[in-house]
Amino acid sequence: MTDYRTLRVALLGAGAVGSQVADLLLKHGDELADRAGAKLELAGIAVRNLDSKRDADLPRELFTTDAETLIVGSDIVIELMGGIEPARTQVLHAIASGADVVTANKALLATHGSEVFEAADQVGAEVYYEAAAAGAIPIIRPLRDSLAGDRVVRIMGIVNGTTNYILDRMDTEGADFADVLAQAQALGYAEADPTADVEGYDAAQKAAILASLAFHTTVPLDAVHREGITAVDAAMIESARHAGYVIKLLAVCERLTAEDGSESISVRVYPALVERTHPLASVHGANNAVFVQAEAAGDLMFYGAGAGGVQTASAVLGDVVSAARRHIAGGVGVGESTRANLPAVPIGHVITRYQITLEVDDKPGVLATVAGILSEGRVSIATVEQTVIEADQTTQTGGSARLVIGTHKAREQDLSETVERLAASGVVERVVSVLRVEGN
Repeated sequence: MTDYRTLRVALLGAGAVGSQVADLLLKHGDELADRAGAKLELAGIAVRNLDSKRDADLPRELFTTDAETLIVGSDIVIELMGGIEPARTQVLHAIASGADVVTANKALLATHGSEVFEAADQVGAEVYYEAAAAGAIPIIRPLRDSLAGDRVVRIMGIVNGTTNYILDRMDTEGADFADVLAQAQALGYAEADPTADVEGYDAAQKAAILASLAFHTTVPLDAVHREGITAVDAAMIESARHAGYVIKLLAVCERLTAEDGSESISVRVYPALVERTHPLASVHGANNAVFVQAEAAGDLMFYGAGAGGVQTASAVLGDVVSAARRHIAGGVGVGESTRANLPAVPIGHVITRYQITLEVDDKPGVLATVAGILSEGRVSIATVEQTVIEADQTTQTGGSARLVIGTHKAREQDLSETVERLAASGVVERVVSVLRVEGN
């Protein structure tokens, strides 16, 4: 270890991740100092309630409710409170005081990232956020640094462990959504209010961060198309399995090139069909994985724990070591590269394949009518499977049939308009589901 001065580290928040970060800093301080090149002193831990139960046994004298005073004089500030406020105010305060910031706050970066990074650029500080997008998986540095000389074409990732756990259990055990969600809550994988996870908000925030890095463009959260998994049922899971697919909640960030050579990007989150031979199909439980396609590097996949206190703490401490090394080396921080300014297009511009499941009248001519409507809408049929539903299983006066239609690639807007015409056609009793097919 060098003779560089001791670096003061302030920690804001002592929840599941914050407690583990503090515990590891105290236990492995000497080892981290050897890696960083300077001793790291945990100056204090700012919390809202001094008496709250912690996930680690930490010295009480480290705790304070005065975050502002703790920040002043610190070299590195770790923000692990989550949410927008007071995190935003305190992060900006830390930057203004000359500190580097380490954060795992995806909500803050997805909504106020530009403001935070601009503030850091103005004073020569740096913001580290490896833990904000996929927990312990090292994806931020590869996108920001390792692939900076390449052109990332596409990112497709499972970035929310709760939804992957739910969909995986539904696929492997045939369980119902509500039952698996309750189990996920009991195991601590899902919050009491699971909306952020199951409705795709958490994944959308991470998608905005990944797309901003990959395409060197500021991607606002409202530019991310978002759909959750609450409509996925056992019948959809079984239909996907029968066709050779698995359903995953995917974050897709894609570079699009128009006929005139102009470029744009699409950033979206939705449940999609993935072929069972694709690497992402084998991601089980609460794990995450990010699949990156780059022009020169080709296909890359990053896999691991996407959540968990000690796992996420690993990524946070990696950032702390990086920040310490920067202090020792000197110089200004490396700003974010968002100068490409590629426009984000609406979901209607996306081109992919689809699986459409319909309940229709079981009578002659229906399939021809459905095929005609699809053709008129510029949607080409690749496969059709028909299953007869017995008359006593429907409220209709005759028999019904279920059609599972696989399409060739089509534009989202064309597909959406065509599905609306199918629903109003008179021969379609119900549009059961429309799922995109991703991964090929």
